[in-house]
Amino acid sequence: MTTTHARGRTTLALATLFLGTFVLGSAELLVVGLLNLIAADLRVSVQAAGALVTAYALGVAVGGPLLTALTIRLNKRTVLTGALALCVAGNLVPVLTADHGLFVVARALTGALGGLFVAVAFVVGMSVVPPERMGRAISAVFGGFAVSGALGVPLGTLLGQVMGWRGAFLAVVALAVLALVAAPVLLPSVPGSPGGVGDQARHALAPRVLALLALQFLVFASLYAALTYIVPFLERVTGISGALVSVFLLAYGAASAAGSFAGGRFADRDAARTLTVATVMTVVCLGALYLAGAVAFLVVLVLLAWGLFAMGMVPSLQYRVVQLAGPGGALASSLPASAANLGIAAGSAVGGAVIGGSTASAPVIAGLVIAVLSVPVAWGTGFLKPPAPEREPASA
Repeated sequence: MTTTHARGRTTLALATLFLGTFVLGSAELLVVGLLNLIAADLRVSVQAAGALVTAYALGVAVGGPLLTALTIRLNKRTVLTGALALCVAGNLVPVLTADHGLFVVARALTGALGGLFVAVAFVVGMSVVPPERMGRAISAVFGGFAVSGALGVPLGTLLGQVMGWRGAFLAVVALAVLALVAAPVLLPSVPGSPGGVGDQARHALAPRVLALLALQFLVFASLYAALTYIVPFLERVTGISGALVSVFLLAYGAASAAGSFAGGRFADRDAARTLTVATVMTVVCLGALYLAGAVAFLVVLVLLAWGLFAMGMVPSLQYRVVQLAGPGGALASSLPASAANLGIAAGSAVGGAVIGGSTASAPVIAGLVIAVLSVPVAWGTGFLKPPAPEREPASA
């Protein structure tokens, strides 16, 4: 196989993984933009419809690692293809039924399958590139999520307004089918991981790995404490409203997508240092957002920088978790998504608690406080080293 042909195959494989994570990211976040429509159609309260978001997040956080452990020895291409097939079925459930309870169950199951897909996609992505480009492979996989937040969700919400929320889900299903067709053709055959689940877990849950997962939890808690309530901040503090709010959010989303891709190169250079720098800059961004929140032009600049640094550190987080897990990397690759979803839930809860009894700036302050806590954690994890290679037993 020529070098050019090999590079072409690698590009197609990474593009397929990107498509898969874009579809899953769109499926996860689509409900947020369509919540009112879903609640009205299913005749439930908006709060009850919100369980669809929670169910998916819990599915990723809990079900993703469980399914990863159960399929650890299976061929990775087979696992990815199977996960996509079941995700197609899971996203068809709300289209074909009006039962809210069944919808919630389907969301939890598709969340678990999404967590499985992401974990295995990282393993496959890293397997098709040389070691010095692992960070860029991670950023290609995660980039699907970042782009889905920046483009997929707004477009899906628009489709929901025009075609109904079920029409938006059908669009996601169509893209999922495209990824399902591409997966067995364009992805390489990657053997299952050696060793049992117990051996994988021993390395994946080592204290050094848990320290990185704690950092990921703090990073996403900080982000979503402020981001969940950024619209009230823009309306009440910055003084913008209507379509202009969407422009500000699009700026953040575009910067997040750019950061997720650029972050792969920094992960390849020095992932540990990237985490320290990015957490410090996140503190700077949130501080600037609070202090300059009334100046619209400065807020745009801060949102751009915030998106770049917040998402730019994600490839380094994934890289370091897999690196520090050593032989348990296949199972460990599922854990950052769990930590991130738990951080999102915690951050959103903290932001909601403080905005209820204070001003629209309170969630930004809460995010800033959490971000400050993340800096020494990031600095401390920079000293952690991967496990030494295990020695082969001496021959008789």
